[in-house]
Amino acid sequence: MTTPKCIWPLAARLGEGPLWWQGGVWFTDIKQKRIHRFDPLTKVGKSWDAPAEPGFLAPVTDGTFIAGLKTGLHRFVPESGAFTLITEVEPDLPGNRLNDGAVDAQGRLWFGSMDDEEAAQCGSLYCFARGKLIKADPDYLITNGPTFSPDGRRLYHTDTLKKEIYVFDLADDGALSNKRLFAAIEDGAGYPDGPVADSEGCIWSGLFGGWGVRRYAPDRRWLQTVDLPVANVTKVAFGGDDLCDVYVTTAWKGLDDAARKAQPLAGGLFHFRSTVPGLKQNAYRP
Repeated sequence: MTTPKCIWPLAARLGEGPLWWQGGVWFTDIKQKRIHRFDPLTKVGKSWDAPAEPGFLAPVTDGTFIAGLKTGLHRFVPESGAFTLITEVEPDLPGNRLNDGAVDAQGRLWFGSMDDEEAAQCGSLYCFARGKLIKADPDYLITNGPTFSPDGRRLYHTDTLKKEIYVFDLADDGALSNKRLFAAIEDGAGYPDGPVADSEGCIWSGLFGGWGVRRYAPDRRWLQTVDLPVANVTKVAFGGDDLCDVYVTTAWKGLDDAARKAQPLAGGLFHFRSTVPGLKQNAYRP
């Protein structure tokens, strides 16, 4: 692997949810309520303001996106910058927001909710399929992910504050079963953030406060760590023509003035090359 380099020092307060779509890297800055796109060929970034905290983006087969905002799922049209509400999520929990999400091979959107104050265990994992919203797994502190094995038979999901990554069996109809611990992050190594699977079925997890990204084998073995020059590493996305370009979002949230001065690239978008390709980005099917 090559050494990670910052390709866009945009200083995102909480950069999250990168994905590769139509030749660019899309991601959000939750706390600054912005959506970003970076073009690796032109090295030019573009940004949009969101009406509420955007936890994730999910491409749709019609060329638009679903944006998971604090106020619910919205249709986002980049050409106009317009957001249109699709459905509210947890209107009875106004202190919650949406955090991370991903689309499976069947075109279903999976995403999590969490207490915006990061204190109450009131978050849940949801599935949104063909316009129907289903709560799939409750009682999370901070949800991150999910991601899916290459064969689509397993779903991985993280509770960041518990420092645990879980794995479920995923049925063809979207039913989850057999939840068990996949990996636990030891004290002093940071907190597991967004998980992403590669083409070998290995799981890459950003480490918030852990200065890097870890890669775990499907049998749970910790294979390697990719070090970054910033502490708060949130998630990776595989892109490029060969899906071996790895893009990494980071954050300066939680850093004091001294730490920010020592980490001038905190919140930047990073890139490195992997010898193992990732998986193709799926799109939501209405």
